[in-house]
Amino acid sequence: MYDWSKMKKFKILIPVYNDWESLFKLLEDINKIVSSIKDCDFSCVVINDCSTIEIPEIKVPSNISSLKLINMKKNKGHARCNAFGIRYLAKNNDFDYLIVMDGDGEDRPEEIKALVEKIFSDPGNSVVAKRIKRSEGVFFQFLYQLHKIITIIFTGKNINFGNYSCLTKNDIKILSDKHGLWSSFSGSVKKHILNLNSVNSVRGLRYFGPSKMSLLQLIVHSFAIIAVFKETVFLRSAILIIIFSYLSLKGSLIFITFQVLLVIFNLLIYSVSLRENKVEFLNSEVDVGNVNNYTH
Repeated sequence: MYDWSKMKKFKILIPVYNDWESLFKLLEDINKIVSSIKDCDFSCVVINDCSTIEIPEIKVPSNISSLKLINMKKNKGHARCNAFGIRYLAKNNDFDYLIVMDGDGEDRPEEIKALVEKIFSDPGNSVVAKRIKRSEGVFFQFLYQLHKIITIIFTGKNINFGNYSCLTKNDIKILSDKHGLWSSFSGSVKKHILNLNSVNSVRGLRYFGPSKMSLLQLIVHSFAIIAVFKETVFLRSAILIIIFSYLSLKGSLIFITFQVLLVIFNLLIYSVSLRENKVEFLNSEVDVGNVNNYTH
């Protein structure tokens, strides 16, 4: 079944937009961590999301075998860079597992070891980094908990992870044609990968500077995750609207208000779901510029 006598190849997928300083810091930290992991080969695939800052000189750290820099012609955004990377690697057979992580330090590289160890214990199933503690402020954590509650109510899914994960080659192939991935990584993984293992993860601090994500972008990100399950959302909302309609016959304005809010919520979910552009996703290779390969 799984021949562990052979060295296993891990690709690490990292999207980057302008933040080269964080990327280089991340590569240094990854290099330190993987030095203690035996019988594994680690290489990186960096998706440059049409950065406006000139690419500095790239040197591959000693314990990372190679680095591939894929330069996009147009700025696509974080989620779509991950989606493109997964489609790109699905056509590539020179790896066994794919680690997906953010490049700003919030996905702590020291947790790579836990992901790999979990894979070693159950090599047929992908692993996600379950967030048990966050480093953001109180307001952000409140919004995150609110997002989780709304997601559970309308989808029935407890999505307690982000991008940080270690995916099997088979699961990469499954995800590579799921156009919901174009809008949300975690939502698509939860929807299409049936058996997922997890390791506990503490959200790290950014290496440099505050997050550039605005409140509006956070809300859209939240809705994008929920929109992957839009059929379930619409069905549950319809049931709730019927219940509230019956209750509103007794003259309570609060239930009429709930109905209006549900209609608005579903319109927003539908609007965000349009980001799942299947044609654009399946033809994302056309937006690739030059590809640079770096070795020692």
